[in-house]
Amino acid sequence: MQRMRRRARFIAIILFSAVLSQPSQSQSAATAVLWSDPGNIGSKNLFWGAGGEERQPKLPVEFEKEERGGTSPKFEVRDAAGKKWGVKMGLEPRPETAASRLMWAVGYLANETYFYQLLPVANMPATLRRGQQYLTPRGEVLNVRLQRHPEHLKRVGKWNWRKNPFYGTREFNGLRVMMALIGNWDLKDDNNAIFESEKPGPQIYAVSDIGTSMGTPGKSYTDPMSKGNLAVYRRTKLIAHVHKDHIDLNFPKCPPFVELFEFEWGFYFHQIGLRWIGKHIPRDDAKWIGSLLGKLSEDQIRDAFHAAGYSELETNAYTQAVRSRIHELNSL
Repeated sequence: MQRMRRRARFIAIILFSAVLSQPSQSQSAATAVLWSDPGNIGSKNLFWGAGGEERQPKLPVEFEKEERGGTSPKFEVRDAAGKKWGVKMGLEPRPETAASRLMWAVGYLANETYFYQLLPVANMPATLRRGQQYLTPRGEVLNVRLQRHPEHLKRVGKWNWRKNPFYGTREFNGLRVMMALIGNWDLKDDNNAIFESEKPGPQIYAVSDIGTSMGTPGKSYTDPMSKGNLAVYRRTKLIAHVHKDHIDLNFPKCPPFVELFEFEWGFYFHQIGLRWIGKHIPRDDAKWIGSLLGKLSEDQIRDAFHAAGYSELETNAYTQAVRSRIHELNSL
C-alpha cells in the first residue's frame, strides 16, 4: 500500500510539473536559422523533393552496416557514387517521404529523401536484427526510404522544443502548425537537429525525423494505428478552437491512458508536457503559414504522395485531406 501511495505521489508531481512548465527562449536567433524564403512555391517539384532528381541515389547500393537506434529498423548503404544513405524500413518510409516534401515546399529544411518499393542491395546479410520481414530471398528490400542530409551540412547537435532561439517567432509558430498539419506527433528532442555548413554561416535548425506523420494526431494503441493511418488523418480536423487572436489545434493528442499501465510512463508524461505546441498559436502566424501552403497546387501535393509510393486511391485521399487542412488555415 505504501508503495502504491509513493507511486501515486510521483505521478501527481510529474503531472503538476508538466502543466506548469512553459517554453522559454535560451539564446539569440541572430546566429541561427529555422526557416528560409522558399521562393516560388508554385514552381517546386514535390515529386523529387529537396534533393531533386539529380541528387537521388545512384544505383546499385551496397550494404554498409545495420543501425540499432530508433523504433524503425534501419541500415546504411553506399551508392555507386560513393555517397552514404540511411535506409529505413517499416511503417514510416511512406509518410516521412510525403511529409518531408511539404515541409521543404514552405521553407523548412528537409532531408533528401527518396522512396523505393523494391530496392536491390548488394552484399545484403542473410539476416538482420530488425526488419527481416522486409527482405526478399534475392537480397532486395521492400518499401524503404533512403535519406541523407544535404551534403554541405553537418549535424552538430539537437535542440529542445522548450528552449530554442525561435520561441515566439512567426517561423517557430509556423513550424508548430506544420507539425500538426502533417501529424508528426513524436516530438522528442532526438528528432530535432542542428546543422552547420562547411562555409561560415548561421546554424540551421530542423525537425529531422518526421516518420510518425500522416496518421493520428498522437500515439494510439499500436504503431500501425498511429503512423500513416489514412482513415484517421482524413477525418481529423486541424483546428480545434478559434479565438480572437489565437487558435488551438487538434494536436498533439495525449497517448492512451493504458500507456501508464504498460510502464511507458516517461513517454506518456513527455507527451503531456508537449501539449502546448498545439495551443495558443497567434492567428496571424497561422494565417501566414496557411498562405504559403495555399500556393501549392493540387498536383504538387499529389506528387508528394506519388513520390512516397502511395496508390492512386490513397494519393487522392491524402491530397484532399491536406487541402482541407490548408483551407482551414486560409479561412481564419
